[in-house]
Amino acid sequence: MKRIYIVRHGQTYINRYNKMQGWCDTPFTSPGFEGAEEAGKALSEVPFDIALSSDLKRASDTCEIIMKYNANKDELQHIASPFFREQFYGYFEGMDSEMAWRMIGGSHGYGTRQEMFAHESIDTIKDWIKEADPYHQAENAEEYWARLDDGFKLISQLDGAENILLVTHGFTIRSLWYRYGDHIPLVPGPKNASITIMTMSEKGEIKIPKWNLMHL
Repeated sequence: MKRIYIVRHGQTYINRYNKMQGWCDTPFTSPGFEGAEEAGKALSEVPFDIALSSDLKRASDTCEIIMKYNANKDELQHIASPFFREQFYGYFEGMDSEMAWRMIGGSHGYGTRQEMFAHESIDTIKDWIKEADPYHQAENAEEYWARLDDGFKLISQLDGAENILLVTHGFTIRSLWYRYGDHIPLVPGPKNASITIMTMSEKGEIKIPKWNLMHL
């Protein structure tokens, strides 16, 4: 049985300003550094066998901060991969979040993301993001999951790795909640530097028993 400790990266300036942040990247705020360090302390006694993260700087940096507190810090290897990147929002990258979600959901009768997340599937929302993007370059559900599934295939092939750190992003964690959780509410979403625990059996069965933790 593998236990995957999924951490959302520390707060960035784009998070602070409530803007869309997918593949675009911005530095940590002061609370962002502090949150990453608190996550590191919370996970310090978990003997990680490997550390994985998105290759975006905010996730990779959070991972490095968590690693320095870990009981296995001298042996830990960090692999930063595009498999674990955030959803790509295309045209909406960097836009005010509330404005972007109105553009994405408005033609379907939704004025806010909260309403959408409460009533629609994550995959439907992903398809609507691409549909609303004037350039149609945002990821839809098929494109997104093809990438994420490659990442989880990688995890399944990590022989001997029982405790795995994975640092990724808010909408990605929401997506995992929806796909593998047992009716986990998507509103509110995962907090910056929060911890979600996922298990993966030898047969590949995936479950999420705990989510949005700030402490173990």
